[in-house]
Amino acid sequence: MTTAATRLPAHNTTAEDALLRSIRIPPRPSLLVDLQRELAQPDPSPRAIARIIGNDVGMSGALLKLANSPFYGAARKAKSVEQAINFLGINQCAAMLTGILARDAVGANNPALNQFWEVSSCRAQALVFIARKLRLAPPDIAHTFGLFCDIGIPILMARFDDYGQTLDICNGAATRKFTEIEDARHTTNHAAIGCLLARNWGLSPDVSWAILHHHDYEVLGDDATDDAIRALVAGAVLAERAIQRYHGNSASLEWEKGGEAACRHLGMNEDESADLLDELHETFHIEH
Repeated sequence: MTTAATRLPAHNTTAEDALLRSIRIPPRPSLLVDLQRELAQPDPSPRAIARIIGNDVGMSGALLKLANSPFYGAARKAKSVEQAINFLGINQCAAMLTGILARDAVGANNPALNQFWEVSSCRAQALVFIARKLRLAPPDIAHTFGLFCDIGIPILMARFDDYGQTLDICNGAATRKFTEIEDARHTTNHAAIGCLLARNWGLSPDVSWAILHHHDYEVLGDDATDDAIRALVAGAVLAERAIQRYHGNSASLEWEKGGEAACRHLGMNEDESADLLDELHETFHIEH
């Protein structure tokens, strides 16, 4: 379904087009191309996927570590990539692998991004937890959205020397929309860039459009926007509140901006959202 909410913002000027060309969007990794080709088969083979992943020792180890995390609910410990695929399912393992590839493609060796990747990982884990609890999306879609939600941030950091100042302003803005501030300072924003990368990498359209709208809380009350997209955006608001709480912050500006709309869309009252956040907080402590 194509709606008014599922269109990238228009860039109508030559200057804006030139800006977009100057921003380096990492190309889709060849390993992801191979993986997606196998997933597109009528009956994808776990053994074939394990062979694709097994060609990279680091990738195999990272996938096993994620697969054995309590967040993914595996009843048994996987001792091989093929076991991980069989235990968790092809789609969930593919989502994990896609996230690992994203980190490799976008400054994995940059120590300045360590906190960014830590938060992205927490968000992905939180969204898997929330998606399972509320049945708002398949876990692999929730996981991928969580990891790629802010993928535009390191890309814009690499393009604009003053983007760190922009982040400080955005993170301290009590009412103004995050992406609105980015647009005013840089004529683009991390949500639009993240959506573009997700499309270029062949990710689910639901993931791409949820990335684009994850700061547009007005879409939560817009029936013209696909419910799958709105559910992911609402889940991201809950995940953000959980991450802020885990890091010892009593307040979350994004929760203040979108928490009420998110809970309303998900059909949750204040007590129900508080209980869910308590459960998620406990799970964070088990994992970390």
